[in-house]
Amino acid sequence: METTPPSSGPAATVLELGGRRYDIRYRGLVMAVINRTPDSFFDKGATWAWDAFWRRAEQVAAEGADLFDVGAVKAGPGPEVDEQEEMERLLPAVEGLVARFDLPVSVDTWRASVAREAFRLGAVMGNDISGFADPGYLVEAARAGASVVATHIRLAPRVADPVPVYDDLVPDVAAFLADRAARAGAHGIPPERVLVDAGLDLGKTPEQSLTLLRASPSLVALGYPVLLSASNKGFLGHLLGLEVDRRREASAAAHALGLSLGCRVLRVHDVAGTRRVRDMLAAILEVRP
Repeated sequence: METTPPSSGPAATVLELGGRRYDIRYRGLVMAVINRTPDSFFDKGATWAWDAFWRRAEQVAAEGADLFDVGAVKAGPGPEVDEQEEMERLLPAVEGLVARFDLPVSVDTWRASVAREAFRLGAVMGNDISGFADPGYLVEAARAGASVVATHIRLAPRVADPVPVYDDLVPDVAAFLADRAARAGAHGIPPERVLVDAGLDLGKTPEQSLTLLRASPSLVALGYPVLLSASNKGFLGHLLGLEVDRRREASAAAHALGLSLGCRVLRVHDVAGTRRVRDMLAAILEVRP
């Protein structure tokens, strides 16, 4: 399918999730990560057991999460998780979250078949780190009226990419995301339901991830809501010499910078702390000329 990337324009002002419309001119949304994996890079399977999963969901909802993001396969290399196993892990979580909480549910999957079933159970967004590599993904999202996240990745999920090389990092990533967002538009998904994500740590060195964080305005200028997934990421640990369980303050700093540069959805592990950062930045930005 031929697509024409949109020209750079003003920042998005509205985000739509499942029929709810959010004013994102100054205020970002806090997306709470809840994993249905035994081997995630951060929590190492802390919410793998169902009782722990539901306790965590209750906790982040009480802390003020704006939406959930639930995934069943970690992004990095690991044991194979086939389509059936992913569904068995993910779908009961989606169904339960939709039934128990009045919050939008995003599913972190790159398989169109899994997204379709999750949308059928009430999920309202597909967070696809593959950049819509599955040709049916946008078809299913459009059919369900779901929002989508277009994420930049150099190779593919679960594939190690230790020495990534780019011709020109920021323009390359921006062009990739403009193309993927335009593909979503060509399937009838409007701009307020298309988010873009630089994919920090996904086929990027720590220095490249930091460069892309600094360059967030280049993605904001594409005219779509920008999702920032920096929470506890490896580039923070590398730059500051911190193990994964000691990156809370570094994550908060990345979130504050991202918000100030126009990112409007923060995918996080620390919901309470990020809400405070978000609310402070919103108060500052609202009075800026």
